Amino acid sequence: MTDQITLRAFFGDGERSFTLTDPMLAELERITGLGVGAVYFQLVNLAYPANVLQEIIRLGLIGGGTDPEEAKRLCATYAANRPLAETFPLAFEIMEARWNGVAKPDAAPALKVVA
Repeated sequence: MTDQITLRAFFGDGERSFTLTDPMLAELERITGLGVGAVYFQLVNLAYPANVLQEIIRLGLIGGGTDPEEAKRLCATYAANRPLAETFPLAFEIMEARWNGVAKPDAAPALKVVA
């Protein structure tokens, strides 16, 4: 049911699932004190507090099925004290997956007949 909003991406030491489920969005809103639209707006305009990036990644991991303690450990190991330019793309993709959905893999390209 969450396939349309689940992002598969490499993080830390392997590929993982990230999903901002409804409960994870509610937690993000609680943590930031902002509605999801305002958080998205901050990301698009590069006007976000730095801690929001790690929270989006952590909550996305939890929503994707990672144990909360493991998600916290992964973020502490691979997202903390890193350049924001490294963590922003993943956090944005996680939020973008929830906002717009994930792109479905394209079907095999049709053969083009050249006469």
